[in-house]
Parts: sequence; structure tokens; C-alpha cells
Amino acid sequence: MQRTVAGSPLAPSVKVKLINFGFHTAADLIDLQPLQLCKEAGISQDEAVEVLQTLRDDARSDQQRAAAESLTALDLLHQEQTQGSIVTFCSELDAVLGGGVPVGKTTEICGAPGIGKTQLCIQLAVDVQIPACFGGLGGKAVYLDTEGSFVVQRVVDMAEAAVEHCTLLAEDEEQRKSLEEFTTEKILSGIFLIRCHGYAELLAEAYLLPDFLLKHPEVQLVVIDSIAFPFRHDFDDLSQRTRLLSGLAQQLIQLASQHNAAVVLTNQITTKVFNGQSKLVPALVYFVCECVCIYLWARLHAGANSSATSLSRLGETSGAVSVFGFQETVGVMQLLRD
Repeated sequence: MQRTVAGSPLAPSVKVKLINFGFHTAADLIDLQPLQLCKEAGISQDEAVEVLQTLRDDARSDQQRAAAESLTALDLLHQEQTQGSIVTFCSELDAVLGGGVPVGKTTEICGAPGIGKTQLCIQLAVDVQIPACFGGLGGKAVYLDTEGSFVVQRVVDMAEAAVEHCTLLAEDEEQRKSLEEFTTEKILSGIFLIRCHGYAELLAEAYLLPDFLLKHPEVQLVVIDSIAFPFRHDFDDLSQRTRLLSGLAQQLIQLASQHNAAVVLTNQITTKVFNGQSKLVPALVYFVCECVCIYLWARLHAGANSSATSLSRLGETSGAVSVFGFQETVGVMQLLRD
């Protein structure tokens, strides 16, 4: 049965506007772009993004429920075991993650500014392209940059290091042949960079991502760096922010599972006061609880020097983040700042 606008989970005032302009069912709206809906329905761009996101999420939830009815727990287990993961070049971190950052799930990296979150995301955007014969996925990446922290020279350095590393590992003819396509230029062309200025642009890009991934099935990594930055300001109505974040969280979960892609988010930290004591916690804690399957916390090591950090997920690991990406070390993870 076709979902009507009147019966959809939209704000009453928005429903009235849509119906008055002749939009009576979800099918009338679902294929429109946000800017087109703005003009045709007389609503703001923010409202248009929220309407389209809500209706698409609602439709996908129905599809997911129908698909889930035909799956058994054993089917799901086999599905997860064959999905693969993106290596980080740090064996202990990969071990903690069960082989690397998993595709089909959402992973959040949280930590203070300068701790290495962006560095790890860029490393993953390079590593997802490692050829399958070297144990990689041979995929591509979409990188949504909300802070302007994406530096292309970092990508060049990491790409050159990855190519050199694989060249040293090459043993058979298949691996040597794959290196003809695994070059620095190919790696750079395999990262689709999208700069988002504000939460409206981020939501609009997230809305368009499913169609983009359908056209580019080789994309197996989606990075949002960072998820918190666009949502920490410019909101007088916090309930609107909560609604937008809830819709975005569900959309990212569906994006990961339906398109077999790893979704990696970075998050900032903030200070909260509990019983008179301050404590560092992730920004947008609600979003973390709603969306994230795997949570990594990067923090300064107590008693270590100011550049010593660790990443943990129910445990500790060690390695180094440098301009050449993650590398193993003995002891804690050293963040080698430029």
C-alpha cells in the first residue's frame, strides 16, 4: 500500500504545505532533489532535506523489514564472515577490530583535536584500494570533509608508502601485474572528495549517497570527518537537531548494510559535569548510541609524553600515525605531528 503524506512521520505544518501544493503520496516526492522540492512546495532547504530524508528512511525501513523476514541467523553469520574488512597496517589494531575496519558496519573514531583521527581516515581511504591479491578489497572511497582538514599531500605520502609496501610484498605474477594499476595516481582518483559547508549540505549529500553508490558499486568506504562539527552550532531548536541526527543515523546504518560499505565517522569530544566533576565524553552522545556499531577512542596516555596516544576498543593497541599512515611500534601509538 502506498504511503500517504498525511500518514507519514512528518511535522504537521510541513504536511499541510505539501498537500496544498499537490503532493499526496511519498511516491510524488521520493525522486525529487532538495532544491527542486524547495521551489515546488514553498518550503526551506532544511525542511526539504528533512522531508526527503524522512520519507526515504521510512521506505527503506519497510524494505529492510521485508528482507529480514527471509534471513536466518546462520545466513547473517555467513554474510558477515564474507564481507571483509579494511586493514590499517597496524596488526594489533586490526586484531582488536577482528581483521580491520569491517565493511557493512559503522565505526566511530573519537578523540581530542590533533590526536590522529583524520590521519587514520585518510589511511583507510588509501588502504581500501589495496588489490585483492594482497588481501585488500580493491575498492574506492567517498570522503565527506566537514572541517576542511583533508590535505591532499598527506594522501600522496600515504599512497606512495602503500605502493612501495605492496611492491616489496609482491611474490607471484598476479601480484606483480596488479601493481601496474595500483599507482599513486590511481589511488588519488579512487577517493571521491566532497566538501560540506554546514549541516544542510551534509544532509543533502547523505541523501544523495545511495544513488551515487548504486552508480559506483566499487565504493566500499564512506568517511564523514567529522560528524559533530556541522551540528554543534546554529541550532536554536535542539529538538530539530535531534530529529535530523536520528534520521542521519538510520540512513548511515542502512547505507553500510545495503551497499556493503564501511562507514567511518570521526567525532569530537566535549566536557560534561557529573556530580560536580568534569569528564570528557563524545560530542553528540545520542548519535553515537543510535548509529555506531564499533567505537574507537583515541586518547593521551597517562604518564606518557604529550605526543603519545592510544586507540582502544574494549582493549588497547599500539602503532604509529605519521605522514605515511599507521605503522607498528613497540609500546604506545606515537603521533608524529608534521
